[in-house]
Amino acid sequence: MALSIQKARGSAVSLGFVNVPTIGTPVPLSTNIDSNNSNSPGNVSAPPPQFPGTQTESSPSFRAFHIQGFKPGANNNGMVVNSGNVYLLMAAAGGTGNRSDSGSIIAVIAPGADYFFPPDGSGNTRFSPYYLYLDADSNNDGGLVAGYGVEP
Repeated sequence: MALSIQKARGSAVSLGFVNVPTIGTPVPLSTNIDSNNSNSPGNVSAPPPQFPGTQTESSPSFRAFHIQGFKPGANNNGMVVNSGNVYLLMAAAGGTGNRSDSGSIIAVIAPGADYFFPPDGSGNTRFSPYYLYLDADSNNDGGLVAGYGVEP
């Protein structure tokens, strides 16, 4: 599958299709922009040698996310509706953190439906794609994800 992730320009950024290859194994919304979690919050990186100084943390955050219950069709021929529900989850805080953990579920997105997070537009609150996950009822379902109000 060809995947084109846009560089942050303006207020909207496509995070691409977030695939859930195995049900019950949540995938972070950041998977297409940083699959190794190199820039996730808490991962401190050394500055380049030409700019000596203190270590820095560089993790993108967004004001909102839009998730659509579609997946790529056969041979990348457009988008098709998911087979089952997709679940938007918060990072686990002691439970399983997957679709069977009601304490982690933020929203259930029906096939072909969409969801805006946060639903109320929380002003200047920032959300990390590293702490939000998708799980699904069917293998290889997922969501088309866009982030709004990006800050590197």
